[in-house]
Amino acid sequence: MNRKELIDALADKTGSSKADADRNISALIEIVTSTLKKGDNVALVGFGTFEVRKRAARAGRNPSTGEAIKIKAAKVPAFKAGATLKTAVNGAKK
Repeated sequence: MNRKELIDALADKTGSSKADADRNISALIEIVTSTLKKGDNVALVGFGTFEVRKRAARAGRNPSTGEAIKIKAAKVPAFKAGATLKTAVNGAKK
């Protein structure tokens, strides 16, 4: 599902206009982005948690030349799925 399809689905599900759905999705993305930028998490109980993880510096290889390179440490955004979402995706356990 791409952004346009998500906007259409949100508008249909909520009975709102596509313009309102687009503004809502844009606002959600901005809020999550700014929260992660500050170093905080966004936890949606049952759905999951958006968080920032620290990736340590490491050695790597340039695939075209085979030359050893140093990869800098970085902060990366991550999503950890909640139990309700995992159950919905995998189906109910028997």
